Amino acid sequence: MRQADDAGGAEPGGSLRWSTSPALIGIGWVLACALGLSLLLTETAVDTAFVALGALLLATASGCLSYLRPRLRADSAEITVRTLGGAHSWPWERVSVRISRSRRLGRETPVLELDVPESDVLGGLLVLGRFDLGTEPTEVAEQLERLRRQ
Repeated sequence: MRQADDAGGAEPGGSLRWSTSPALIGIGWVLACALGLSLLLTETAVDTAFVALGALLLATASGCLSYLRPRLRADSAEITVRTLGGAHSWPWERVSVRISRSRRLGRETPVLELDVPESDVLGGLLVLGRFDLGTEPTEVAEQLERLRRQ
């Protein structure tokens, strides 16, 4: 398990959390700043527009990923998922956890699926992959099942 300041790990009080790698988010912020500074070097309006759009997109993506940290948090009492609409928490009795596998680009990719009440999240299904969790979804599912049994 990773330390609390990494992509996933334990927090004080016995809860576990997972989120996108901080290094990846940091790279996004650095690239957004670099593109912002490179605006000073552009000469034509088209160059300025494309570089500004790239900087804006990277800054928006990095900002969203920063806001979503931690993406998933769980303890023996409940599970919490952070979305752009805010944090949503459910007791273990209302959540179903499973791993789903699909083939993408010639590879089998596991994802963590959380079935939650439809009244809380549109569709009632949250799908989290390796990018969202910062670690393999199968490892997260195993840790969640251990927490659920406590």
